[in-house]
Amino acid sequence: MLTRWLLAAIHLLAFGFALASILRRTRGLRRCTSTEALPLIFSADNGWGGSALVLIVTGVMRAFGGFEKGADYYLHAPLFHVKMAALVLILALEVAPMMAMLRWRNAVRRGDVPDLTGAPKYARIGTWQTLLLIVMVFAATGMARGIGFDSGAGADAG
Repeated sequence: MLTRWLLAAIHLLAFGFALASILRRTRGLRRCTSTEALPLIFSADNGWGGSALVLIVTGVMRAFGGFEKGADYYLHAPLFHVKMAALVLILALEVAPMMAMLRWRNAVRRGDVPDLTGAPKYARIGTWQTLLLIVMVFAATGMARGIGFDSGAGADAG
């Protein structure tokens, strides 16, 4: 019981950190006109990546690690599929900004000035990722309240 509670709490906290980090990175990218903005963007990007890793690890543990209702339960929950679709879209959208951040970090390490012309595009991607993260939270809270299950069988799913 304690492990289930801690995993759920860490999972939920990671959503908060993820939201704060992606909003911070997106705002930094919108304002990015010089390399002076990069430390903030890199810091937010680290937070986004770290919180995403925590979300994925705790989510897999909760859904498939025997800590919650079990894989069969989640695989039959319609909102779980919504949540996973949103996650897949977030990860697919992350490829371009992630590659840019790697290029920018490498350029800064070499003492070069990175090409920041893509920053507005990556900010727009961040906006979509933010919306998808919010969709994930709505799907998770709906699952926890049995939405999408017959006769409330899915209550307290998380």
